[in-house]
Amino acid sequence: MELKDLQSRVEELAKAKDWGIKPDDIIFAEKIALLHGEVSEALEAYRQGKMTGPHGVIEELGDIMMRTIHLANIYKVDLEKQILDKIEINKTRDWSQDQLYLDRDKRNNK
Repeated sequence: MELKDLQSRVEELAKAKDWGIKPDDIIFAEKIALLHGEVSEALEAYRQGKMTGPHGVIEELGDIMMRTIHLANIYKVDLEKQILDKIEINKTRDWSQDQLYLDRDKRNNK
């Protein structure tokens, strides 16, 4: 299945569940908060060592993707193009001074 197909299926579900399909139907901050909630649930599942099953990391990653796709659909974002563009940007990005990686390297004695 291609990304555009997933976007269509998420849009069908959004219509059926009345989640909103255009900007006037939603409150942007609420949608971001819901997305943040799914990310937090994935982290909590990870902390509990629960990778699979209901409310496991894998299921929560699916929820994160569905909420992201839903929001992208509302704003007519071509996700495939945006992801490919971002991959190209990240190929040339200098990550050497990113604090996350500096902290990781410090922990790993690099």
